[in-house]
Amino acid sequence: MAGGGLGRWQAVAMAVVASFAVVFPMICAATSHTVGGSTGWTIPPNSSFYPNWASQNKLAVGDTLVFNFPTGAHTVVEVPKSSYDACSTKNQVGATLSTGPATVTINSAGKHYYICSVTGHCALNQKLAITVSGGSPTTPSIPPVASNSPGDASSPTPLPTAGGPSGSSSGGGSSAALPASMVGIPAAAAAGLLLAAALW
Repeated sequence: MAGGGLGRWQAVAMAVVASFAVVFPMICAATSHTVGGSTGWTIPPNSSFYPNWASQNKLAVGDTLVFNFPTGAHTVVEVPKSSYDACSTKNQVGATLSTGPATVTINSAGKHYYICSVTGHCALNQKLAITVSGGSPTTPSIPPVASNSPGDASSPTPLPTAGGPSGSSSGGGSSAALPASMVGIPAAAAAGLLLAAALW
């Protein structure tokens, strides 16, 4: 009995280690970007300074933005586009960051807008608009599980349930939805976690 339990624990441990071996490098692949380079977060020398910086930096979900500024001299506020255009903190997203350097982790793809809320600074072009990609092109994600129709060869094969496959012999087996917490985890890591859960 003890030997069978040990083998089970070894399999679980190996599955967990394999999962982390796949996920950890991708987490570490996030890039830190210093806004404005060596100039930092300040009133820029011209109106194209921050737009040029943004166009020269490829940003992805998980990356961080470092806003270098002396505490008390500037702030960082994420705002919607309308507030960015108007240099207003109306409808700001999250808290005002007033301690420098301030670090912001990018949590979603799309457009993000940041301004300095110190009076007059945004009007002097201390504002940043960035476009964030969904992630690294080498980061695979788990496709949604869809039900197969008999004539659709492009549909993914559904995951079997714990009770085994069921349904007709035409390829329409049962499907098991992945837990929401596993969506976006690379397939190999998810498979390792599923194996560990099955052996548990």
